Parts: sequence; structure tokens; C-alpha cells
Amino acid sequence: MRRRQVSELMDDPAITEADFAAILDDIARLNRLTFAHRPLLGFLDRLASRTGARAMSVLDVGAGGGDALRAAARWGRARGVATDLWGLDRSPWAVRQARRLGTPGGWITADLFALEEERRFDAVVCCLFAHHLDDDTLVSFLRWLPRHTTGRWLILDLHRHRLPWTAVWLGTRLLRMHPIVCHDGPVSIARAFSRADWEGLIRRSGVQASLRWVAPFRWAVEGPGGGGAVGE
Repeated sequence: MRRRQVSELMDDPAITEADFAAILDDIARLNRLTFAHRPLLGFLDRLASRTGARAMSVLDVGAGGGDALRAAARWGRARGVATDLWGLDRSPWAVRQARRLGTPGGWITADLFALEEERRFDAVVCCLFAHHLDDDTLVSFLRWLPRHTTGRWLILDLHRHRLPWTAVWLGTRLLRMHPIVCHDGPVSIARAFSRADWEGLIRRSGVQASLRWVAPFRWAVEGPGGGGAVGE
């Protein structure tokens, strides 16, 4: 499959708050069913083990309804690591949805490139958001990540392939998910990346990054921050 640039309906600024909330509820449900947060928690485990940190600040870019942040909060409690959690999303409805679901931590409602240059976190993560960006913007985002990370950064995103496209097309309909999720789910796969895509984007960005496959049909792109130490 070639990468497509079909728009996702949830990105329409005219979407209602009620629809946005229902969509994020269904996305969180899909994430639970596909164990989407397992590689995120493994990343946090490795970072804490390597540094011995007892406190960690984490920014989630494109945080949506905050389900990744809630998973990080549970991880911190179980690991004995104090977490200073932040979500960043440009949708005005995202923070309201996150608070409705009990997401802890702070929130930034803004475009990611509007974040102050001096604002930095021990870890910056981006879970299933990168495919919303075009290639040029994603290259800029890859360059943005080390500037806002003192420890490590992680992008988790989808693999573009006919098998997950078919599974998502069928699954969202069998589970009677919101019509926009039924539309956007397969579109997300069509907008996603192959290994060759990621290798080319990383080369264009010039940043230091590793690329690895994670189940089911996902890519993990990880790199170091621009310096400093993870919180003690």
C-alpha cells in the first residue's frame, strides 16, 4: 500500500464535543483490545531502570483523551516512580474529555510547535498520533523531539499494510463503533508508515533514532534528548 493523505474526520475543527468524546472513548477501547500501551510502559521501564529515577516528567504529544497518560500514571504507582504527567493536544475538547475520564496531570492546549523552546521533559512520547502529520511536518517533529527531552523520546505508530487495514475495517464495524471511528480507523492505516518510510524520514531529519517493530503491526521510533538528567 502506498501512503495516502486522505483526511481523518476527527481532525475536522467543526467536530462537536459530543462526537469527539464518543470517538475518543472508542479509540481508548481499541487501544485496550490491541495492547497499545504495552510498548509505552516498556519504554518507561527501561528509562527508569537505566537512570534509577524516582521521579519522571512525561509529555504525551497528541494526547487525545489521555488514555496513554492514565496508563503511565498506573505504571508510576506500581513502579514507585513519582510521575509529573502532561498532555498536549490542540483540540479544545481533548482536555475536557481527559478530565472527564480522570486523567491526572497538567494539560497544554496548543499546536505542538507553539510549545516554548525552553520547556523540556524527562520523556516525551507520541502514541498513535504521528500518522496525522504529513511527511514534511513529521520531519520537523522528529527534530523538535530532542529539543524538548532531557532523557528519551518515543513515537509509537501504525504499520501500513493490508492485513491491519482489513482487521480495523471489520473490527470497528463488528464492535459497532462510532461512524467516524469506522471511517478513520482504516484511513489511519492508509496514512501510516512502512519501515522504508521511517528510515527515509529519520535520514531527512538528521536526528539520532532507532527503529523497531512492535506487535501488533506497530513501529517504535526512539531517540535521546538534548541533554540533562532524568529526575532523581
